[in-house]
Amino acid sequence: MKKIIVLVLAFAAFSCTNAQQKTAFAPTALSETLLTIDGNQVAFQDVIKKHQGKTLVIEVWASWCGDCVKAMPKIKALQANNPNVDYVFISMDKTADKWKMGIEKHELKGDHYMANDQMKGVFGTAIDLDWIPRYIIIDKTGKIVLYRAIETDFDKINQTLKNVQ
Repeated sequence: MKKIIVLVLAFAAFSCTNAQQKTAFAPTALSETLLTIDGNQVAFQDVIKKHQGKTLVIEVWASWCGDCVKAMPKIKALQANNPNVDYVFISMDKTADKWKMGIEKHELKGDHYMANDQMKGVFGTAIDLDWIPRYIIIDKTGKIVLYRAIETDFDKINQTLKNVQ
């Protein structure tokens, strides 16, 4: 019986690890639209295409998120140390006003979008969003090289950027 339990736990751990690292976005995520700063809608795939040929860091965040606010100095240091990398911020805020106030308050530099249906919506589900802030890194070829990193993973984020540049 103990061997069966160990096998089940090992399989579950292996399965979860693999689920956390994908090399491409699901079609559902790519076709989902996001709100732009000027009030328009843009498909996520077009956001990605805009940064084609560049290393891209995507931060999924919200102005109400304590861990997101706590990570702001780290993302600013990341930007200062990696000026050749593009940055996209995708907010999970409930209102555009709160989202825009958060961008201004935290002086976030990069491209900004807001999910239309927050964390549990279509986009959040399509990118396996279970925590914010969430960081995703895409290399110059368009391959996801880091699919799931959170506020405590900046060593991994820095190392990944160092490896892909």
